[in-house]
Formats: sequence, C-alpha cells, structure tokens
Amino acid sequence: MRASVRRPLFAAASFALSALALTACESGEGTREEGAASQGAASQPAEAAARPSPSTGQGGQAGQGGQAGKPDRPAGSAASAGKGTGGTSAGQAGKGGTGGTGGQGGAGHGSSSADSDPYAPANRVPCTADNTEIIATPVSRPLNHMLLTITNTGSKMCDLKGYPIVKFDDAQSVPPVMEGTKPQAVTSLAPGGKGYAGVILSAGDGSGGEGRTAQSLRIGFEGGGGMAEAALQAKGVHIDDSLRVTYWVSSSTDALN
Repeated sequence: MRASVRRPLFAAASFALSALALTACESGEGTREEGAASQGAASQPAEAAARPSPSTGQGGQAGQGGQAGKPDRPAGSAASAGKGTGGTSAGQAGKGGTGGTGGQGGAGHGSSSADSDPYAPANRVPCTADNTEIIATPVSRPLNHMLLTITNTGSKMCDLKGYPIVKFDDAQSVPPVMEGTKPQAVTSLAPGGKGYAGVILSAGDGSGGEGRTAQSLRIGFEGGGGMAEAALQAKGVHIDDSLRVTYWVSSSTDALN
C-alpha cells in the first residue's frame, strides 16, 4: 500500500521539477536575447558616429549651390551641428572660387572697353585730309589775320602735329611758322573735336611788299596726309611777303594771339 502511494508522489514531483527546469531555460534564453538586443542598440550610435556621414560631403556641395550650413539631423545632435559647420566652410570656399572667376570676367570686360575707347593711345591716328575738314575765316581783329578751323570728321582720336602747311593758289613755297606759338603738347582731336591755327596774311604798314590777291587755299599736314581744300571768300584774300602761320592749338584765342 505504501509503495503504491510513493510512486504517484514521485511521478508528480518529477513532473514539477521538469516544468521548472523548462521554464528556467526559456527565461535564460530570453535574458540572453534581450541582452544581445541591448548591446546591438548601444553599438548602433557608436557605429553611426564612427562612420562618415554623407551629409558632411554634401555640405561642400551645398556651399557651392548656395545652401551652406543646413544640417541633415536635428540641431540637438552634436554630430549634426558639426556637419552644419563643415557645410558653411565649404560654402564659403565655393563662393571664393566663384569670385575668382568673376575677376577674370572683369579683366575681359576691361579689355573690351579699351578697344572701344577713342582716347586710348592704341586707337589714335594722325590727322590727315581724309579724316578732317578745314574752314578758313578772315577776322576783323587782329588786322590782316585769318583763322583756320579744323574738325575731326573720323571715328578715332587724331593727333594734329606741328603746324599747317599753307599753300595759296599755285605757290611753290610755304610761309614759315612763328616758333613762339608752339604748344607744350601735341594738339589731339576727339571725333568731332576742333583745332585752330592763325595765319598772318599781310603787314599793315606795307613792309611786306605790294602783295597780291589769292583765290584758293590748300592745307597740308606735317608728316604727310595729303592736302585739304579750304574754301576762301569769293573776293579772295590779300597776301604779301610777311605771310606767317602759327602752330596747331586747341583754342582759337591762342591761335589769333
């Protein structure tokens, strides 16, 4: 009778022990899994911090595009704040490069402006019969004087060197220049600009001889350049041996004085 009672109790105790052991095993595996998961989660931020973020490279591109310093993560993240600073530096570097390119463009623009500037030395030409027009006008004061007015009809600056080579009618010689009228610098005419020279036609006291009346006038240029016709008044002008000319100057007052 006692043997029969012990067997069921032993079997029940063995079943209970087996159930407890199985529960403990399951609980241990769950703990290990949770521990592994926690370690994995803890290692992910470290790995993410160790790996170079693509946004760091994009910061330089953003600087070139004009969107520098925008972090890819919230401002509360230390890594994101660092990336934003990198983007700003890269953006400033990009802008500096662009500024250099603009300087080259400015240089090109300066060259183009010089080519179109009529005052640039490279664009100046001599004044000749082809790019000027001359008018001869007798004046009442001073007596027996005539004013030559020359106009630059060309599109470039022209230099009016020396003095006019004056030839009345078919004269073989030309009147001398008055050295005291020489300007300090060569007279230059911009397009449309005017220059002047004075001509002493005759002596008022008769010391220049009998003289004669001239009906035509041609003006030459120092260094060549042809002869330009300058129309005279219908009755002509009286000239004698005291004929003199001044240098080309920029003022009509200087030409007549």
